[in-house]
Amino acid sequence: MLHELLLALVGYTGDLIIDEREHHKSLGICLSPDAPISEQRSFKLASDISFIDPSERDLIEKLITLGFYYRELDRFATKSRNLSWIRAADVSPLDRASELSNPKSGKPSVYRRAIANGLVEILSVYKSAVLQLEQKLLSETMPILATVTQGLNKFFVILPPLYELILEIERDDIRGGQLLNLLHKRCHCGVPELQACIQRLLWHGHQVLYNQLSSWMIYGILQDQHGEFFIRRQEDRDVEYGLSISDTSEKLARLSTVDTSLTDWHLGFHIFLDMLPEYIHMRVAESILFAGKAIRVLRNPSPAIQFQDALSNQQTKKGSQKFHGSAVGVPFQKEVFLDVKTIEEELLPQSVADKIETMLLDLKESSEFHKRSFECSVDSIRAIAASHLWQLVVVRADLNGHLKALKDYFLLAKGDFFQCFLEESRQLMRLPPRQSTAEADLMVPFQLAAIKTIGEEDKYFSRVSLQMPSFGITVKSSQRDIPKTKAYTDGSSETSVGGWDGIALEYSVDWPLQLFFTQEVLSKYRRIFQYLLRLKRTQMELEKSWASVMHQEHTYFAKHRKDQMNCSISQPPQQCFRPMWRVREHMAFLIRNLQFYIQVDVIESQWNVLQSHIQDSRDFTELVGFHQEYLSALISQSFLDIGSVSRILDSIMTLCLQFCWNIENQESSQNTSELERITEEFNKKSNSLYTILRSSRLAGSQRAPFLRRFLLRMNFNSFFEATARGVLNVVRPRPSLPVLNQQ
Repeated sequence: MLHELLLALVGYTGDLIIDEREHHKSLGICLSPDAPISEQRSFKLASDISFIDPSERDLIEKLITLGFYYRELDRFATKSRNLSWIRAADVSPLDRASELSNPKSGKPSVYRRAIANGLVEILSVYKSAVLQLEQKLLSETMPILATVTQGLNKFFVILPPLYELILEIERDDIRGGQLLNLLHKRCHCGVPELQACIQRLLWHGHQVLYNQLSSWMIYGILQDQHGEFFIRRQEDRDVEYGLSISDTSEKLARLSTVDTSLTDWHLGFHIFLDMLPEYIHMRVAESILFAGKAIRVLRNPSPAIQFQDALSNQQTKKGSQKFHGSAVGVPFQKEVFLDVKTIEEELLPQSVADKIETMLLDLKESSEFHKRSFECSVDSIRAIAASHLWQLVVVRADLNGHLKALKDYFLLAKGDFFQCFLEESRQLMRLPPRQSTAEADLMVPFQLAAIKTIGEEDKYFSRVSLQMPSFGITVKSSQRDIPKTKAYTDGSSETSVGGWDGIALEYSVDWPLQLFFTQEVLSKYRRIFQYLLRLKRTQMELEKSWASVMHQEHTYFAKHRKDQMNCSISQPPQQCFRPMWRVREHMAFLIRNLQFYIQVDVIESQWNVLQSHIQDSRDFTELVGFHQEYLSALISQSFLDIGSVSRILDSIMTLCLQFCWNIENQESSQNTSELERITEEFNKKSNSLYTILRSSRLAGSQRAPFLRRFLLRMNFNSFFEATARGVLNVVRPRPSLPVLNQQ
């Protein structure tokens, strides 16, 4: 009887103690899986035993429930520790995709295996206690049931909750970060013995987590065969969202031609929230994601930068020597190959990797999980990765030089170049752009302007190219923020206004600057460039119109000087338009002040702020944030994100261009209604612009800190304010324009 009891306590039934579940199965009776746990305990004394008192029967059946729990926990541990799934190390993409699309397919779990190892430790303690009881009962004459109850009493608060735990794990197919989250919640209990056991299970689970973190944050390798880590590849996400495996393969094939590190940085990995434990904050998870991606970039430099660095080193070693013949090509290629490891060592020294490994090892060896220590270590590793990535992008890749180039060309800091370009292309832009040759037509004045104003020392100009989006065709995604334009075919002045506004610049960016200058960032630069170019073109046309008409008038006076000396009553053709020069001056005044405000108060001030941040920061992510703030400030303080103001400014620039062309082209026309209409519309728009800008929502906020200066320059003599209030009216009465052929 003693040995029957002891064997039952370690999960083995016999004739006296039977397993009712197996007995029911032999009779074809299935126990419901949703039955209460008390009914699932299937170890019972045989019903035909009559020599045991009812009180002893109850005590024995209570004791043998520990054997049932032991057997079930041991089965779970054995099943989870089965190493036959190691063959999955060579799992194909097809099998991996099917596992992700069917999470309850019974695939193995490294986290469950770790928990099973912890269960084995706990069960070994229980089994040792049973063996000690056996030795004690065989060596001494003691009350059997009382001794067994006293020796195993502490396991009544440990094994039943552990059994409930594995039932929940198997029922809900809990794995990975979800399993850690469940154990972390179960740790908060009032039973010290049970709390210590669950903390031990959690420790085993954290060992897997720390191994995955080490692989990711030291080597940039995602070690997650079964989708249990909270960082996943993008193709896994595609499968989760229902994309077919063939679509995912085609997508990867298309991306294979792109630099792998760039693809990984922007599209390669994401945080899988279902596997993120609740006690790990989202900010910490993002830091882990960033650190791993940064390490991947540093450990896998682009072949382009490897070749460039090797080439520069080769040239440094050769000094002033020149290559002769083709025989030197082979040793040069060998030296390039040998420099690859050197570059990787420079980007991420081994001492830095050892430091990261030491921090993670300290966390791994700790007996308990300390949230504060974990977050501090992650923040430190993230700072190390960000600092080395900053060194790569800012110092090695000359970030500041490229920022200056973008300012020169996209923000029109090289005013002489764009002044020359607009002058060279002025006559071309007065004609409607031709859909097939518009970009080629613009390249001639663009190259002429470069020859006249760009020196050979400007090494960044070769990266700038001019583009003219196709008319009637959707602009590509990188230019989605650029206003769409359409071409007119009636040959009117509106053609060039609406057609040439699509002029855009492209900037060629090499690795690793593509991590910083994303397509979204370059799209914002293009948007600002198009706005500034229209503004500069408008300002130039207003000046040119004045110069052109004055030249014509002087020519007329020189030609008819003799008639004037004979007191002829003929008047010059432009005499009738002199009342309009006051309107032209109002237009030029507004455009000049707006241009000065954007170029000086907005661009230069924000550029200085950005430069101070670049000098003080040694963190790549901080630098990205500062640059985003810089671009956002340029857009907001230039009113490009306020639809009402942006539309008014577009209308004003359009009216100014129409005004200039009408003044120059209406020398012999008697129709002045168009000029009157333009004048009236301009006054309305300018008054509306001033009214909106002086509102407390804009002028009184920090959105545009230098807006008051702009308003002061515009309204220095209270003219705009008086006009907006209706005290003065420059629209009516309209200026009387005498008939041109009046003698």
